[in-house]
Amino acid sequence: MTRSRPIMLSPGHVARVAAAEGPLHDPRWRMLSDPDLDLLADRLTRDRPRPIAVFAYGSLIWNPGFAVGARRRATAIGWHRDFSISLEHFRGSPGRPGLMLALASGGRCEGVVLEVAAGTEPESLRAILRRELVAHELAANACWIEIETDRGREPALTFYADPVGTELAELTVEEQARRLARAAGAAGSGAEYLLRTVQGLAEFGIHDDYIWTLQQLVAEEIEADGTGTS
Repeated sequence: MTRSRPIMLSPGHVARVAAAEGPLHDPRWRMLSDPDLDLLADRLTRDRPRPIAVFAYGSLIWNPGFAVGARRRATAIGWHRDFSISLEHFRGSPGRPGLMLALASGGRCEGVVLEVAAGTEPESLRAILRRELVAHELAANACWIEIETDRGREPALTFYADPVGTELAELTVEEQARRLARAAGAAGSGAEYLLRTVQGLAEFGIHDDYIWTLQQLVAEEIEADGTGTS
């Protein structure tokens, strides 16, 4: 097991990134209605075992936004984390674009299984899908993958595994750090998102070399900028 390195990115770094105005969502999107979300939830979970398992690898770890019955450590087989989705909305803006975390093919990704609390499936699934998929243009970004837990191998629902229908940015980790250090929009900054993700992983004893390298580089970028916005 890789030895965990210290978290260098701090709330102080995040506070140095100036706020920015921008759209919350891409204005070109056609937003999913409640009936759309319910149909999608039925399609994704029909004949799937209960409790419904959701594999969390980023913000769902620290902000699930639905009723969670249990949390368990898990490893996604054949996937790894990658800040690959380009953002000019949400935690980015046209003048200060950001990046969203996704899963990319290859490797292994340690994360957390969130079990949807029994009896809350309709409202919980609607909440998850509204938060993760938002619009018709993104509706294909939900899939079932194979995970490994202390119970053995099992399926879990996850989001943005080899994402489709969205602009991707193929950047080196250094380029990702430069963008995340400056990114900000209606929902906050890229640095804040990264810090909360690192902290969420650390709370579960999960260490991802890529994420730890990235948070150190983002901290260094913010220090070098002075404000994180240049």
